[in-house]
Formats: sequence, C-alpha cells, structure tokens
Amino acid sequence: MNVHELPLILFTVLAQMSVGAFVALGVVQVVGRLRYGKAAVDEIADPSLYAIGPVLVLGLMASMLHLGNPFNALNTFRHLDSSWLSREIVFGIAFSGLGFLFAALQFLRWGSPALRQALAALTAVVGLGLVWVMSMVYASLPTVPAWNTWATPAQFFLTTFLLGALAVGAAFMGVIMWRRQGLARRFAWVERLAPVRWLLSLRRPEEPPPEAAAAGDAGRRELVEASLRWVATASILLLGVQLVVIVLQQRDLAADPGMPSASVAAYGTAWFVARLVLLVLGAGLLGLTLYRMVADHRSALLVATVATAAFATVLASEIIGRSLFYDSMARIGM
Repeated sequence: MNVHELPLILFTVLAQMSVGAFVALGVVQVVGRLRYGKAAVDEIADPSLYAIGPVLVLGLMASMLHLGNPFNALNTFRHLDSSWLSREIVFGIAFSGLGFLFAALQFLRWGSPALRQALAALTAVVGLGLVWVMSMVYASLPTVPAWNTWATPAQFFLTTFLLGALAVGAAFMGVIMWRRQGLARRFAWVERLAPVRWLLSLRRPEEPPPEAAAAGDAGRRELVEASLRWVATASILLLGVQLVVIVLQQRDLAADPGMPSASVAAYGTAWFVARLVLLVLGAGLLGLTLYRMVADHRSALLVATVATAAFATVLASEIIGRSLFYDSMARIGM
C-alpha cells in the first residue's frame, strides 16, 4: 500500500464519510419525522450527528501532516479563482463550520425547527460541493491520465454515500447498545464536569408531542429497524454501482495507449484483490445479512455486531482503494 500518502488517504476518506453520514442522517430526519415523530428521530440521530465533527476534524488534521509547513495552507486562499486545492480547503472549512453550528443549535435546541432544517440542508449542499471539489483536485490533472477520468468523481461520491450510510447504521446500533448495556449510567460522572454541566444548563428541552411520548420505545425501535433496512439496501445497491465503475475504470486504463504502465500495474496487485473481496464482503454479504437479521427481529447485540462489521470492512476496503488510487499516479508530459 502507498503509505506515503497516508495523510491524504485519511483526509479524503474520512471527509467523504462525514459528508455521506450527514446526508444519510438528513434523509433519516426528513423521512423519519413524518412517520415516527420528531422526538424519536432526535433521540436516535443526534448522538450520531455529534460524532461527525470529530471524525472530520481528524481528517483535516491528517491532511495538514502532508504539508511541509502547515502554515503554508494560508496561501491557498489567494488562488480561489484558479486552484481546485484552494476551493477544497474553503469548502472543507465551510462544511466544518456549518456542521458545527448546526450541531450546536440542535444540541441547545436554539432557533426554530425550520431554521435548523434550512441550515442542515445548506450544510449538506456544501458537503456535497466539498466532495465534488475534492475530486476535481485530481480529475482536472491532464498530466496524470489515471486520475483525469470520469471515474475519479464517481468513486469519490460512491465512497461518500456507501461509507456514510454504513457509518450511520453502525452509529445507530452503537447508541442502542450504549443505552441497553447501561454504559450511560456508568459514565454519568461525565455530566458532573463543570463544562458539560454548563452546556446542559443552556439546553432547551423540547416537549415531545403526546403521540410521540406514547409511542415510546416501540417507535424508536421501528425507526432504527427501518433505518437499518434502508442502510442495508443502499449498501447492496451501491456495491453494484461500485463494481460497475471499477470494471469500466479498469477497461479504460487497459485500453488507453497513452496510459503509463505504472498506473495499470498499480491495480494488478494482491491489494486490489483484497479491496474487492472486502468490498463484496462488507457491502454485499454483511449488508444482506444485516437486512435479514433486522427483518427477523434478531437480538440487538447480534445486529449491532453485523452493522459494525459491515462498516469496518467497507472502511478497510475504501482505505486500500484510495491507497491504490494514489499509487496509480504516473505523470506524462512536462
């Protein structure tokens, strides 16, 4: 694997996963509120929302390690009119800032629901813009034929939606297991810390409507089950699209007479086979298993294990795939 580009591998994969998870949570919020009520959706989705920020910050910190002098990143703001890299940094900062603002408003229950939904929609659009700009950093380089293709943005968006959906599924089950195993009570001392106490004192609880309160655990369970079925279905469908893109990409690489041999050879390794095996295992077999387990109402622990395994397996596959992507870089011309 091309470990020399590990900072960029982590940045691109984690940033895309964060965008995909935010979009997936938005779908759950919009669809789930219509059927299961706002209180049930917020109780399950909010903890997953708060986890997106640290993941994105970790990716941004990893990207800074790629620079010889991180302070040189400030110079990129001078080239917004001509540099996709400059736009990537701006979109990354904008997505991070808007996401933090939305998470803060959602936690504190400040502002009207309509205002928060509008902010969430804007954040999602900026996030998808970040993925597009990120892909163009590479797809706009004619001197690197392996990157200068339609497959680059296609694979970046597939990583976004596939990893994002599976991350939300694993996060939902993590929330369920956290509460069922009594872990929240074991770590209740955290709430006694002064900063946490201060934040909680600012929070404005929203009274759930009577029908939502009456639904209780049953409504939340139905919401999680419906979300997991959607996640499993999406992962299987996206797997099919991902495999088609990979096949077409390999065909184009082999058929292009101007393609450097090093770019073609990068995908002729055991790592490429491992990437495909992990992808099919995580998004396909484990995705199908997850769907059947949810439909059969299996134990929460078993479902949580499969959901987490599917996410971890696909994450490993995408990291290997992104490593191969950077390994395929071979320049032509000047």
